[in-house]
Amino acid sequence: MKIKILTLVILTATLLAGCRQAEPPQPELDSILLGFAQLGAESAWRRGNTESIKTAAREAGVQLMLENAEQKQEKQISDIRSFIAYQVDVIAFAPIVEDGWDNVLMEAKAAGIPVLTTDRMVNTEQEGLIAGFIGSNFYEEGVKAGEFLLKKCEGMSEVKIVEISGTIDSTPMKQRAQGFRDVIAGHDDFKIIDTISGDFLRSKGKECMEYLLNKHEGIDVLYSHNDGMTLGAIEIIEARGLVPGKDIIIITVDGEQAAIDLLRQGKINCVVECTPLIGDTIMELAKKLAAGEAIAPITYSEERVFSEFDADLNDLPERAY
Repeated sequence: MKIKILTLVILTATLLAGCRQAEPPQPELDSILLGFAQLGAESAWRRGNTESIKTAAREAGVQLMLENAEQKQEKQISDIRSFIAYQVDVIAFAPIVEDGWDNVLMEAKAAGIPVLTTDRMVNTEQEGLIAGFIGSNFYEEGVKAGEFLLKKCEGMSEVKIVEISGTIDSTPMKQRAQGFRDVIAGHDDFKIIDTISGDFLRSKGKECMEYLLNKHEGIDVLYSHNDGMTLGAIEIIEARGLVPGKDIIIITVDGEQAAIDLLRQGKINCVVECTPLIGDTIMELAKKLAAGEAIAPITYSEERVFSEFDADLNDLPERAY
């Protein structure tokens, strides 16, 4: 009798265990798989952005598939297609340029995978291909750069401005240029005498500044769309025997540690912040998308302006990029 009872207990426990195993496991939301297609590693800003994403994913318990497009749109499209094939839960990417994404985004939509753009925006012919954007307000960055210039050069006449812009047809290039122009419009003494693309690269910043100094005399202001190009330009300015920040007023965008250091030294006059540290927000939005929740179409980062007019420059904490 004891043997029969023991056998019955074992059989019942086995059946119950089998019933539990038959139920499909419920995946935890924090174990989502995020495919991130980074555009490159062209600057300290971009590298800081990538590290922010890696750290945030690890802390949020998000599985991360990260690919680097090495500044090539065709590779970035291929990376996104690999995420689709792998059936990730969410795709995020920092688009190199605004146009040319419709086909791959329609493929993601057909696969039921929501897509988040970061840092830069895209243009699409069909609505609903992008769930949302997280990054900076590039137009406002241009506005802030222009506002500093008006304050710095108040009372001056015939202010000659040269501009080293970012990658042609990228969101920051377009909007930083437009915001800056909208602020100085109507101020006839402020003239942009030349603009040239440095593709957000330090090496091209050097090339562009050399070209501009060879072409123009009496440049008063350099407006550069990112710190990498600015650092390259300053090398050339100093090589020509000019004093950056004095002979040529320098306004730059990003807020890398190297730029803040030069601002403290007086070699840069204004740094408009564009933070790459958006990893936490990307993870938060990715989790919502994976859960089927709607997100805001645009989420902007909080940023500030650092300039020679600030009294607290020496008290600023070290930058993470």
